[in-house]
Amino acid sequence: MMNRVILLDKRPIGTPTLNDFKFIEEEKPTAKNGEILLKALFVSVDPYLRGRMSDAKSYVPPFELHKPISSGMIAEVIASENADFKVGSHVSGLLEWKEFQVSTGKGLNKVDGTKVGLSAYLGILGMTGLTAYLGLTEIGKPKEGETLVVSGAAGAVGSVVGQIGKVLGCRVVGLAGTDEKVEMLKKDFGYDEVINYKTTKDISKAIKNAAPNGVDVYFDNVGGEISDAVLANINNFARVPVCGAISLYNDTEIAKGPRLQPIIVKNSVLMQGFIVSNYAAKFPEAIQKMATWLKDGKLAHQETIVEGFDQIPQAFLDLFEGKNKGKMIVKI
Repeated sequence: MMNRVILLDKRPIGTPTLNDFKFIEEEKPTAKNGEILLKALFVSVDPYLRGRMSDAKSYVPPFELHKPISSGMIAEVIASENADFKVGSHVSGLLEWKEFQVSTGKGLNKVDGTKVGLSAYLGILGMTGLTAYLGLTEIGKPKEGETLVVSGAAGAVGSVVGQIGKVLGCRVVGLAGTDEKVEMLKKDFGYDEVINYKTTKDISKAIKNAAPNGVDVYFDNVGGEISDAVLANINNFARVPVCGAISLYNDTEIAKGPRLQPIIVKNSVLMQGFIVSNYAAKFPEAIQKMATWLKDGKLAHQETIVEGFDQIPQAFLDLFEGKNKGKMIVKI
């Protein structure tokens, strides 16, 4: 039996295309002593993967050309030569884009799909939820009655950040790219106000109207002009967790914009970039808190499920077109 694999074939210039990926077939592996054979069930595609496609310095090494791409995945153990993993059990972890692969089990976490769907461990109970919770609480430090603004609010992280903000007593304002997403964020995720940045001519003015008392916490997922507009409405002693900058990832030149230092100094703003692994020691506490809120109905999670191993590259590309609501996941 053959095994399908997806490689990084070319380093993209600007926006990635399907031509940057290559499908190959190799012999299906078998588990040897101490190993387990895994079958891919769910694959996470995330904006940060774009950075790893370029040969540039970052917080993680770039993908190697002509080698398999990897991302978060849920897999089933279908053969085991490792006493710690039973056949039929499920694991999550960073795995290669292969239908089948072997592992020693190092770096994998056992997950239970009986109480929540397995895909939740790639989203609200996985890195997505951890990123939202830890970025907001460790850097944003929201207080009851404050105003929280979230860009990329309908995305995987943003949709969770807003809900946590509501649980913590904030007024929550989001930015999204379609009227459908605006309605979803208000109806399903409890956002107080949502701005469609694609149809709004003056975003800064719209934010001022939606946040009449100014912005105390800005959770930044997108960067660019949207963030410039939010920072124009920032309050004294505001906190800005910088999670991502998806609006800039495909730029081939460094964008110019407002100089941030005067805004930061004048308003005594804390602006801090982060990656979720900075807070690895707090993962168990965060997962427990998120699971409790999920069980109590205080959190909802939205997923965009695309089916088929062959659709992994296209699902990734669709992130940059804003075609996902919540977490983008490929079901194999």
